[in-house]
Amino acid sequence: MKKNFLTVAAMAVVAFFVSTEIAKAADITFSGQLRTRWEANEQGANGGDAVNRAFADKADDFIFTSARLAATANINETTSAFIQMQSIRTWGAQNGGAQGGSTGGSGNASTSASDGDASVGVHQAYFTLKNFLGAPLDAKIGRQEILLDGWRLFGNTIWTAGMQTHDAMTFSHKHDNVSLFLAYISVIENDRTDDPNDSTDRENFLAHVNVKGVLGGQFSGYLDYDSNKQAATSIGTTNSGNEIWTVGGRQAGKLAGLDYRAEAYHQWGSGNAQKDGNATTDADRDAYLFGIRVGKTFNNVSFKPGVTVWYDYVSGTSDEDQRDGQWSSFNTLFDTGHKFYGLQDVFLGLGAGGATGTQGLGLQDLALKTKMNPMPGWTLKADYHWFWTAESVAANTTTRGFANTVATNANQGALNNGLGTELDITAVTKMNANTKVMIGYSHYDATDSFFALKNGAETRTQASTFSGTDDADWAYVQFDVKF
Repeated sequence: MKKNFLTVAAMAVVAFFVSTEIAKAADITFSGQLRTRWEANEQGANGGDAVNRAFADKADDFIFTSARLAATANINETTSAFIQMQSIRTWGAQNGGAQGGSTGGSGNASTSASDGDASVGVHQAYFTLKNFLGAPLDAKIGRQEILLDGWRLFGNTIWTAGMQTHDAMTFSHKHDNVSLFLAYISVIENDRTDDPNDSTDRENFLAHVNVKGVLGGQFSGYLDYDSNKQAATSIGTTNSGNEIWTVGGRQAGKLAGLDYRAEAYHQWGSGNAQKDGNATTDADRDAYLFGIRVGKTFNNVSFKPGVTVWYDYVSGTSDEDQRDGQWSSFNTLFDTGHKFYGLQDVFLGLGAGGATGTQGLGLQDLALKTKMNPMPGWTLKADYHWFWTAESVAANTTTRGFANTVATNANQGALNNGLGTELDITAVTKMNANTKVMIGYSHYDATDSFFALKNGAETRTQASTFSGTDDADWAYVQFDVKF
């Protein structure tokens, strides 16, 4: 017995030192993040029925934690690898319970053992090859985040618990002030049994160039091709395919003491759409997006106040477009809408033609943003958004029935393009070099047009999968610890 114990102990010591030497040889480093957020949320749908729908003056109070642990291995001069594990849990959520969905992990409450917990998964896992096949390109292959410029078209969603990653191969090249980025993304891969010839897969191909030193900042150009062979949900519902070409550019920098951003994108392609809300027909895509921003920070004034004005226009599809077989709703691809269309995230999924966006009617956003440093270490921000659709709400085939109901109500006027306003107040501080605290409050003041879009042709007396009849408040406190 004593001999066996000594043998096992010796083997453990040898394994420890061997693994240590391997770790040294491979130059392995570890990093991690713990992000915990409390929310009181009225804008999110909870259950999708008449009692628990969003904008129904029913706040959902919950806490979640997102935990990430990563290892970076510098294997040799040309090869490295990165693996990042992730676990997302809503506090107290039961497995399969109401909070056991996208932010609940596998779920186990305090009343159950955690033996069956399967909430840990891979967030990122890729290897990097420098000078790939002798070419002046660095290749990154595997599951990865793709973050470009202001995250208008490619971001990681930033606010969601899990954030967005892609199964992709990316290639990058830098020379002087010019950077080139190429990407292939396997967006959706259906299995061999149901799809042996890849007829319902979705793939994305991207070319991006960035040039620094232009007009006090930098310019980025995009060419993207998205081939969605599965059900073309961005345009219609049949399997005839959906091709989206996107071309455009972004210029951002500082001139004459002003911070500025200007960007514009155009989309074309083919797919299918409902013609006048009935028969499905082939459609030609012709959509666009543009945005401008101008701001000024007064660094020589007490509290260092700053003010920014911006305007975004995301094109939509009108009845006339549908009759002419045209789809004019801009698809924001893999954007981080949380940065652009209000912090309450009620207009995500623009261009998809559903209630998560604006039923394909596009969006206009005029925003006034202010910031200041009221005390050392603190930043206070206040943003105010005015939202409109780009196309008429009352004439849209999806919302026309609801529009007629509202128009005949003596206490309500006819619907217009106004979707309401949103106030976002955020306070941010760093407790130390590794810990950031964010405190926020938002209020959305909704309109009849807003409810018409979110509820489709339903009347207010019917149950809805999204919106009630009230405004929405949202409050949160988030701790973000990185190591």
